Amino acid sequence: MYHLRSSVRGSSVKAHIAVALLFLALCVCATVRPGYGASSDLTTAIVDVAKKNIPAVVHIEVTERKEMPNPLLPFEKDPFFRRFFGNRKLPKKYQEEVKGLASGMIVDSQGNILTSYHVAGGATKIEVVLSSGGRYPARLVGGDPKTDLAVIRITATESLQTVTFGDSDKLEVGEWVVAIGHPRGLDQTVTQGIISAKHRRGILDPTTYQDFLQTDAPINPGNSGGPLLNLKGQVIGVNTAIATESGGSEGIGFAVPSNIALHIGKTLIAHGKVERAWLGVTMEDLTPAKAKPLGLEGTKGALVISTLKGGPADRAGIVKGDVIVAYQEKSVPDAGALQNAVAVTPVGGRVKVTVLRGGKRLDLTVTVGDMNDAAKALSASANVRLGGSFRDLTAGETEKLGLDEKVGVVIVSVEPKGPLGQAGFEQGDIILQINGQIVTNMGNLAELVTMLPSGEQISVLAADPKKGVAGTVKVTVR
Repeated sequence: MYHLRSSVRGSSVKAHIAVALLFLALCVCATVRPGYGASSDLTTAIVDVAKKNIPAVVHIEVTERKEMPNPLLPFEKDPFFRRFFGNRKLPKKYQEEVKGLASGMIVDSQGNILTSYHVAGGATKIEVVLSSGGRYPARLVGGDPKTDLAVIRITATESLQTVTFGDSDKLEVGEWVVAIGHPRGLDQTVTQGIISAKHRRGILDPTTYQDFLQTDAPINPGNSGGPLLNLKGQVIGVNTAIATESGGSEGIGFAVPSNIALHIGKTLIAHGKVERAWLGVTMEDLTPAKAKPLGLEGTKGALVISTLKGGPADRAGIVKGDVIVAYQEKSVPDAGALQNAVAVTPVGGRVKVTVLRGGKRLDLTVTVGDMNDAAKALSASANVRLGGSFRDLTAGETEKLGLDEKVGVVIVSVEPKGPLGQAGFEQGDIILQINGQIVTNMGNLAELVTMLPSGEQISVLAADPKKGVAGTVKVTVR
C-alpha cells in the first residue's frame, strides 16, 4: 500500500494516485485474464495446462505401404544398364514400407483417440504409446480426408485420462495457446504461442472443409494430431499443418478448430464416416466490385453464382445473384464459412437462410440434402451439360499412361451433336483439366461443370491415348 504524505499538493497527490492505480491495473492485467480464473498467472498457467493434459496426449507410430517411383527407370534404355539387367521391363513403381510418428488425444474412456487423417488414414499398422509408457495396437475407427481428421481406438488395460474441449468460436486473435505433442519423436513436448489469425482457408486443398486457426506456437513434424489448448486447459484446435521452407517450425502453424473437430470426431465414433449436408449452390466471396452493382455497402456474405435445378436451394427459392448473409440466424462472413456451416448440418434438417435480393432481406427455409445424393445428381447433370458419359480411370490405365494417381476421367460415350461431340471429342479420350483445374474423378468433374452458366465456354485439356497426343479444346456447355 502506498502512503501519501500530506505536504504534497493536491494536484501532485492526484498524479501519484493515478500512477498507483495504473500500476495496480497493470499488475492485475499481467496476472489475471477475464474468463481464465484466479489461477491464470502466466508464470503457472502453462504448467497447469501441461500437467492436466500430458496424460491424455498420446504418441502414435504408423506403418504405411506407399507406391514409390522406380529410381532406375531413367536408366532403363542405357547400354551400360542393359549390360547388367538385360532387356527386362522395369516396373514404374514399387511398394515401400514407410514409418511415421504423430500425436493424438484421448477423447473418452473407451479408448477413442482423435488424430489427423493424413497420419492414420492409410496406415497398415498403428501403435499408440501412452504417457505412462504403455504401448497398445490401435485400429482405425473412421477418417475424414475433407477435414484431415480421424479416430483410432485402443483397448487399454489401464485407466485413461481424457481431454476437454473448448469453444473455438469464442477464441480471439492474440490469445495465449499451448501445443502438446511429440515433434520428431520427442515425447511430451510443450510449446506456447498465441492465436495469430482465424479462418485460414485453402491451406491444403481449396475444395476441403477447412477453416484453420493460425498460431505461432512451435509445431513440428510429429505434432500432427496433437492438441492446441487455451489457458483453461481446453482443446481449441487439432494441430495439422505448418507453412515452412526449412521443414521445421517457422512460426506459422495451423490447427482444425475444436468445434469442427468435436463434431467430426463424434460422427466418426458413431458411424465410422461423415455424412455431409448439401445446399446445391455454387457461391463465391463478395468483393467490393461485386457488391457495388448489387447496392451493397459491405462485403460480408456469400454470392450465389448458380443453383442446381431441383436441388435444396432451388426448391427453397434461392436464385442466382442472391447474397446469403445468415445461416441458421448466424452471420455468414464469406463463402467458405457457409460451406463449413452447411457441412455440419444434420442431413434432412430444415434451416433458416437469410438472403439479400434487390435491397431486401428475405428469410427462406431450406431442407438440406445429402452430399451422397448430390453426387448422383451432379453426375447426371454433368452428363447432360457436356453431352456424354464418363468413368474414373483404373489403376492399371493410370500406370500404363504414366499419369499421376487420381488424375483424369475417361469419356465412355459422346453425343454427336452434343458439346463434346461438336468439339471433336471421341470415346476413349481422357479429360485431364477444366479451366486449368485438375479433374481427379467423376465427382470432381461434376462439381466443376454442373454449376456453370448455360452457354459458358470452358477450356478442356484432354489426351487421346490412341494417338498419343494431348491438347486444349474449347467446349460450350449446355
